[in-house]
Amino acid sequence: MAIHPTTLIDSKAEIDSNVEIGPFCVIGPDVKIGAGSVIKSHVVINGHTTIGCNNEIYQFASVGEANQDKKYRGEPTQLIIGDGNVIRESATIHRGTIQDKGITQIGSHNLFMASTHVGHDCIVGDNNIMANFAALAGHVVVGDNAILGGYTGVHQFCQVHSYSMCGMGSMVSKDVPRFVMVSGNPAKAHGMNFEGMRRRGVPADIIRALRTAYKTVYLKGLTLESALTQLESGDSFHIAEVADFVLSIRQSKRGIVR
Repeated sequence: MAIHPTTLIDSKAEIDSNVEIGPFCVIGPDVKIGAGSVIKSHVVINGHTTIGCNNEIYQFASVGEANQDKKYRGEPTQLIIGDGNVIRESATIHRGTIQDKGITQIGSHNLFMASTHVGHDCIVGDNNIMANFAALAGHVVVGDNAILGGYTGVHQFCQVHSYSMCGMGSMVSKDVPRFVMVSGNPAKAHGMNFEGMRRRGVPADIIRALRTAYKTVYLKGLTLESALTQLESGDSFHIAEVADFVLSIRQSKRGIVR
């Protein structure tokens, strides 16, 4: 373990022997950090925070600190972070509240660029990118492989589903369905991330089916229920990606970005 002498680590913290911690960091008593993680400098890690393996946390980040919910009274809520995440300068990730499940949960291999914010009780999956100053309010759920452009803001209790994309400066106050691209204030749908699908090797026939599904929901002037019913009874509903798109809409409690 390489720990700079200016760093303050509580004796109760559990730090793997293969962790590097730079100067002027502060590590609280209920923190656990897994092997291969690198804490650069001037980082504060507090609360009941568990950090997996091979994470990188850059200077001035605040991880696991008390949340900004005015109802919070210091309860022993948690932040759990997976493996291989990169948390850049001045990012803030807060622990949960007892009004929810008491846990803020981050998956693996995410990139949180400078000054991003993950609020209390959020759930973030794997392989997501949050660009500079993107922010999640409390209780937001982000799936896998989503991209949130710089200065994106997501309202509390919204869901940003897997493989979706929020353009720079998007203000998201409703759920973003799977694969859909949104932008604007308020955010509106602008197609699907077809180029991203091609880069991931999604077959052309699946892309065609998703393009038709998008048009059915967004461009035909149908009510949402009529559009979903039409898709569920159509020939393409057996395609997993189309079924996932429909399910992401069916599950919405706040309504979807349209």
